[in-house]
Amino acid sequence: MGKIARRRRLAPRVEGMEDRRLLSGYTPAQVRAAYGFDGVAWDGSGQTIAIVASYHNPNLLSDLEVFDRAFGLPTADVTVVNLAGDSTDATWAAESAMDVQWAHALAPGASIVLVEARSDSGDDVLAAIDVARNIPDVTVVSMSFGFAESSGQHVYDPRFTTPPGHVGVTFVAASGDHGAAGGAMYPASSPNVVGVGGTAVTLGPGGGVLSESLWSGSASGPARFAARPGYQAAFQPGARKTTPDVAFLGDPATGVAVYHTPPGASEGGWRTSGGTSLGAPAWAAIVAMVNQGRALEGKGSLDGPSQTLPALYALAGTAAFRGVTNGVSPTAAGLGVPDVEELAPALARDPAPEPSATPNGRAPTRRRTPPPRRPATFPRVVRTPPRLGPGRSLRPPVGAARVDFR
Repeated sequence: MGKIARRRRLAPRVEGMEDRRLLSGYTPAQVRAAYGFDGVAWDGSGQTIAIVASYHNPNLLSDLEVFDRAFGLPTADVTVVNLAGDSTDATWAAESAMDVQWAHALAPGASIVLVEARSDSGDDVLAAIDVARNIPDVTVVSMSFGFAESSGQHVYDPRFTTPPGHVGVTFVAASGDHGAAGGAMYPASSPNVVGVGGTAVTLGPGGGVLSESLWSGSASGPARFAARPGYQAAFQPGARKTTPDVAFLGDPATGVAVYHTPPGASEGGWRTSGGTSLGAPAWAAIVAMVNQGRALEGKGSLDGPSQTLPALYALAGTAAFRGVTNGVSPTAAGLGVPDVEELAPALARDPAPEPSATPNGRAPTRRRTPPPRRPATFPRVVRTPPRLGPGRSLRPPVGAARVDFR
């Protein structure tokens, strides 16, 4: 059974003034202003964001305490579902630190559940996703990783749908950090998932956006094995789904501040980080804000394939998105980057009615509507996914999850 660690009060470590420990990268205030977060009254309150990563990060909560104090953020409500035991990995720990810190920075009222997969194998990561999507009150799942595409990947698409009887869930994934030449990755290429690409952003002295262009490392392109979903029909003429769907700050050269203590280290420090893996928790925060607005009006949270994705594409070319300089292809930045002040209210208004079936042809699940401002709750026991016996694996097999932390 997985371990559950509740957030506890921790005193931040005070470090000496060495250069490597100085604040660096864009701050939450700068990023919030650049993308219009401050123009919306919602902060994600009453919503729960699930973040899926691999291996255990023993310093996650203490690092988050330092981050919150540095930027004057409220104490986060974080639950860690540890399926990895004592197994750690430095790269994945850095990834989970950034994902949790920035999901909290952009939706500070939302509760967060970090589900730590036993390893980065395909079986273990998919099992962790299944745990995340079944946690009560989770309305968005953030996945800052991807797998190489395979001809049988469609059999996993049901993993990225709302479980029966559950509140609506939206799934968000990084498109990858290997550039356009590397093509699409899964699950960003799934018709059930919002894939997020990356941009390079230059801010002026007053905090305004001076320029924003597609980051050279942002993966993009048509999926090899996923047909174009109906919601992309008016957006692109190809026969396959194009990735990403949307974009956000990603270039580590114009990245964000993250506080991280590697597993086994006695001291942490500040670093500037980025990658399309930053865009996944950022867009998860946006969805949490939208779902809060919907809850205040007595509406249910958005279902990803049947509502969120069609609604996003219905807003193509509107003030909800800001275009970016893009010399790669017309779809390499997806719909563009969000103007949250315009986007969030538009999504909360139900701009696209729920269709009779998802892009996979399955009828959408029925969802209960949560009452307004109902605080998030967590199960005392989180169901551990079934263990695979010796020699058994998912079919078709998938390789290890790729995390391109920058």
